[in-house]
Amino acid sequence: MKKLESNFKNMVLVLSGITLFAAFALASVYTLTVEPIAKSKIAKEQNAIKEVLPPHHHFDQKPIVVIEGVETIKVYKAFNINNNFVGAAVESSSNNGFNGHIDIMVGFDKNGAILNYKVLEQNETPGLGTKMVDWFKANKAQQSIIGKNPSNGNLSVSKDGGEVDGITAATISSRAFLFAVRNAYFAFSKNANTTKLNENTITTNNNSSKDSLQMANISKKKGQSNE
Repeated sequence: MKKLESNFKNMVLVLSGITLFAAFALASVYTLTVEPIAKSKIAKEQNAIKEVLPPHHHFDQKPIVVIEGVETIKVYKAFNINNNFVGAAVESSSNNGFNGHIDIMVGFDKNGAILNYKVLEQNETPGLGTKMVDWFKANKAQQSIIGKNPSNGNLSVSKDGGEVDGITAATISSRAFLFAVRNAYFAFSKNANTTKLNENTITTNNNSSKDSLQMANISKKKGQSNE
């Protein structure tokens, strides 16, 4: 009986030791990776800002933050060498993608026209929803949103009476993407006339151009086939 009790104690001690070691190892891995992941995310964001903005001299490092429902939208305003407003890059998102969260960066010129966009994060179905990366830039039929000003049109999918052809067999992903674009324009339009420069700015030689969109809440329809 004493031998059995001794073996049980040893087993508990061994298992406790393994658990503590595993916890320490996981904590160490997290500590080693959390900073590089954060730096990579910031670098990706900064590159996207430069890619979607119109030609500019500098842009705000500290964005204007707009809270709209559960969405947090960031507006990075850009200026020429004379500190005149030339456009903005707006980070926007939607949680209504086929597989959840979609995060994008949309570039607008000073009048609100969409110049470009960049998908920062998405988990949509490969070969279907993932096509959003390029689909809405293609100059085919009514796919492209480039050059459109959301204030002058309906930037929702044609299935819903809008002016944009959604991704084939990926309607939910298309709705979520365009919802994020409209939110981006909403935030842009609320802040386009506030030309005061933030304290922290980044000077750049970027020579790209972009535009904008408007806000509407189109929810994900249950039971509808998407992808």
